[in-house]
Amino acid sequence: MAQNLTSRARAVCSVLVVVVMFLTANLVPVTEAIWLTIPTSGTKCVSEEIQNHVVVLADYYVVVDEAPQQYRTPTISVKVTSPYGNNLHHVENVTHGQFAFTTTESGSYLACFWLDGEHQEGVGATLNLDWRSGIAARDWDSVAKKQKVEGVELELIKLEGAVQAIHDNLNYLKDREAEMRQVSESTNSKVAWLSIMSLGVCIVVSALQLWHLKTYFRKKKLI
Repeated sequence: MAQNLTSRARAVCSVLVVVVMFLTANLVPVTEAIWLTIPTSGTKCVSEEIQNHVVVLADYYVVVDEAPQQYRTPTISVKVTSPYGNNLHHVENVTHGQFAFTTTESGSYLACFWLDGEHQEGVGATLNLDWRSGIAARDWDSVAKKQKVEGVELELIKLEGAVQAIHDNLNYLKDREAEMRQVSESTNSKVAWLSIMSLGVCIVVSALQLWHLKTYFRKKKLI
């Protein structure tokens, strides 16, 4: 009997772990390093929808495609802005760098990269960008050392963080859905009033046209 209960408990724990991993993969942004091809003219931008009070870390560097003897490593300019246009990071003439900030606004955060004026004509650049946010930006080694945990305990702390991130993300999506519903209802109300006004204008114009034609025909003694 006890053995059956133990087996059931293990099965339940396994199912819970699988569910948490599934939800983490679908609701918590999992970031990986991406490669961007920066054209010789123009700007290459990436963005991410992030909620409020989230830590964001990013590292970037220019990948040299051509032989160093032929071309010198191109330099780039980087600008990171918040959803309301606030400047969070801006550097020029660099080949690598990093930025970190805690979000104070909910919305789309934008990072733009472009080549500086002094670069080989016709030669673009490849950029490696490692963008991490939320639970992916946490330093789990420091957490393990601070709390003196390891192994299963550390994994449980990670799962707890993932569950909290899922909860926060669901609340954020719920708030966004409420905002969008409110905007949609307001738009529908305005469209309904506009339709009523348009119908009223059409009725008034039709009545004026009828009155004008009736007056005209009477003057011409046609009716």
